[in-house]
Amino acid sequence: MTTGWHGVFPAATTQFHEDYSVDIDATQRVLDALVNDGVNGLIVMGTCGENNSLDPEEKRTILKAAVEVVNGRVPIVTGVSEFDTRRASAYARDAEKIGADGLMLLPAMVYVPKPHELVAHFKTVAEATGLPIMLYNNPPAYRVNIGAEVLEALDGVKNIKAVKESAPDPRRFTDLINAFGDRYDIFAGLDDVALEGLMLGAKGWVSGLTSAFPAESVALVAAADRGGWVEARRIYRWFMPLLHLDAEHDLVQSIKLAEQIMGRGSERVRMPRMPLEGARRAEVTDMVEKAAATRPIGGK
Repeated sequence: MTTGWHGVFPAATTQFHEDYSVDIDATQRVLDALVNDGVNGLIVMGTCGENNSLDPEEKRTILKAAVEVVNGRVPIVTGVSEFDTRRASAYARDAEKIGADGLMLLPAMVYVPKPHELVAHFKTVAEATGLPIMLYNNPPAYRVNIGAEVLEALDGVKNIKAVKESAPDPRRFTDLINAFGDRYDIFAGLDDVALEGLMLGAKGWVSGLTSAFPAESVALVAAADRGGWVEARRIYRWFMPLLHLDAEHDLVQSIKLAEQIMGRGSERVRMPRMPLEGARRAEVTDMVEKAAATRPIGGK
């Protein structure tokens, strides 16, 4: 039932030109650099990839470019974040044709579904594709919880294989594993609960701040995999001020600013998001610069 997915899967950013059109070359450079830095997979067009700020054709063009540049070196999992089930199913079908290795499926945007509606949405999209699917649970952001009753109802949907768990309560990892064993691969999805998730049995980490500090992210998960908890805690404690950014509403702007400071991409975001300003910009800049000056493993 498992996917074989494990390790660090950064939620990669989408890069834009000065006129805010999609910069395919820069986006490919970002993806290529992350693969070269040793990540285990890529999430393309998740939250940090500004999925809901992209036109349908842009999404398909970006995915084609990602498949081209990655060239099979790591799995590519693309976000499926649409306003209705029809559009989500259409994108899932197209993603499979383009060459994605999997889908990260979100509840439909804006509408808050009842549990049976959530189950129907996930089942319908899963039926549209043969790709393995990671469900994305983020109750604070999407106002709906993919609870045990939903996962129980989806047990027979064989290509729903994983859950990205972004609830801020680490007890969820143990509850899910107790309830379902290895039926679902569980991934930590909130940066500042990542080590807790890995300690409690998560197979990997869908990460935002990896885009700025990939070497440390890879080292953190590698230490956890080998039971090197002293080393893992040392990296995690250094990382934590930045990891908290992933739990804020301006996470995309903060992560892209960090990426820019580290020379890995541009902070440009599409409206309604706007670049950080004033005290908040100074605060995040100071955090990134301090982290860069005190890196624990001498990464790139």
